[in-house]
Amino acid sequence: MSTAALADAGHAHAHDHHEPSFFFKYMWSTDHKMIGKQFLITGLTFFLVGGLLALAVRWHLAWPHANVPFIGEMGGDKYNQAFTMHASIMIFLVIIPLLSGAFGNFLIPLQIGARDMAFPWLNAASYWTMWPAMVILCASFFVPGGPAQSGWTSYAPLSIIATGSAQTSNTPTFFNGQNMWLIGVMLVGFSSVFGSLNYVVTIIKMRAPGMTLFRMPLTVWSLFITAILALFSTPVLTGTLFMQLMDRIAGTSFFNPGNLFSDLATNKPFYSPGGGQVLLWQHLFWFYSHPAVYLMVLPAMGMVSDILPVFARKPIFGYKPMVYSMASIAGLGFIVWAHHMFQSGMNPALGMTFMVSTMFIALPSAIKTFNWLGTLWGGNIQFRTPMLFALSFVSMFIIGGLSGIFMAATPVDMFIHDTYFIVAHIHYVVFCGTVMAIFGGITFWFPKMYGRMMNETLGKLHWFLTFVFMNGTFFAMHILGIGGHQRRIASIELYRNLWHMQYLNVFITCCALALGVSQLIFIFNFFYSMFAGPVAEQNPWKANTLEWTDAPSPAGHGNWPGAIPIVHRPPYEYSSPEIKEDWLPQSTSAGAIAQVSTGH
Repeated sequence: MSTAALADAGHAHAHDHHEPSFFFKYMWSTDHKMIGKQFLITGLTFFLVGGLLALAVRWHLAWPHANVPFIGEMGGDKYNQAFTMHASIMIFLVIIPLLSGAFGNFLIPLQIGARDMAFPWLNAASYWTMWPAMVILCASFFVPGGPAQSGWTSYAPLSIIATGSAQTSNTPTFFNGQNMWLIGVMLVGFSSVFGSLNYVVTIIKMRAPGMTLFRMPLTVWSLFITAILALFSTPVLTGTLFMQLMDRIAGTSFFNPGNLFSDLATNKPFYSPGGGQVLLWQHLFWFYSHPAVYLMVLPAMGMVSDILPVFARKPIFGYKPMVYSMASIAGLGFIVWAHHMFQSGMNPALGMTFMVSTMFIALPSAIKTFNWLGTLWGGNIQFRTPMLFALSFVSMFIIGGLSGIFMAATPVDMFIHDTYFIVAHIHYVVFCGTVMAIFGGITFWFPKMYGRMMNETLGKLHWFLTFVFMNGTFFAMHILGIGGHQRRIASIELYRNLWHMQYLNVFITCCALALGVSQLIFIFNFFYSMFAGPVAEQNPWKANTLEWTDAPSPAGHGNWPGAIPIVHRPPYEYSSPEIKEDWLPQSTSAGAIAQVSTGH
């Protein structure tokens, strides 16, 4: 039996099906495409929630004496809760689920020529494990004391003591905001591990005949490397969260130094045991959370690397260096975590080690950037909406990367660490860049998801307004940070040396409000096009990868209406001299090209 027949026989169960019921088709679906759409809609919903919390924070910073719409007076606890939950929702319920959950689920089987994931039921569980996390985190807004307010980093000992207004750590209640935050994020970790395990096994074991590792699209490579990152780092975070939860509810002393904090009313210590290390929390948390930055960036890099060649109509520049640079970024990401702790008083020799290793990450990042520019150089560039968002990702990533070099140097970081310069950097890398890639990916693969095209005019208008107001919002934060504006302060009224910069806070808030309003264009375009957009042809972008050339739009159950396609070539052969057209699908054999060339 041929290799193709063996592979198809291994997936024959995909043909032996009847139409599932409504519940198993739209709710507990085991179809990777539906699970990807579930992650997509859920992530976009919480994108709205997290964005509104950000606007509440910005409103208070610009006009500290004005009531925030729908919230009222916002100071002290409410402000801390708003920025804590904004960051937590955007990271754990938006960026990671959208990039790894939505695009990972939808694209991996289609791009490698599989009929589904290796473990469909585990795949469904990876989505539905998110729901208890989302419910618990949202419910924390309604418990006494309100949600978590220790920041998304949840640093000890503040997070061990603080539970909300008028509460102390020895308050005999389990249902308080910080405890619920810990449980919710733990469940997100379980979801991430379930999905990552599925991705790794699927990519290793279920590729179509001829789909060697170095014929995989870079989106698949990025998701493969991201999944390995998640499998190594997420269990560390889950264990760390459980340790803090035990410190809070069981009186353990993993992170509690003991007898350092007392109740002012009774002058009694919160805890009798002690001996824990507060810096241990930082080490364990950042051992996960720095790789988590690349959980959010690497899939975006892969998606942009797939979009740029399509609209430049030329092959990706340096395919293998792109793969090796992503692997290098992932590997180095595991040994640089303590650059978040330069202020913690670490040994200078250790600080030097982390500083140098952090600077090394700039090398593979530069390789990717120059390869993207090399892909564009001399290309027949088509400025369609996905291309505009992909180009914007490259520009945002460059700005964020360049600002990161400053913070990698310990002497500089000592001055800017707790300022808005850090806020600007993290948003350019994790928010501005990834969101541009997400919008580009949605626009690009929308025809494959729903069989219809999004409106190009509305797409370009959304891109333009998002690009302008996003840079207006976050670039000015660099100026605030250099001027000494601290992070996480609710108002600059107590800091006379900052008064002259308040106009920048007002400007940033106005841009942020305009940025939020601009997203209404995308919301309308997305949902209107889903039902009433122009019907898409199978391959509207003239792309080479399997999901466009061999699967219908939208793809049905089992993805391929016939046999699994056989892969004969790399994914980026655009403007090939072998044929008249400027695209050459992966499934086109040399014999088929010869027949076309000879007219037979």
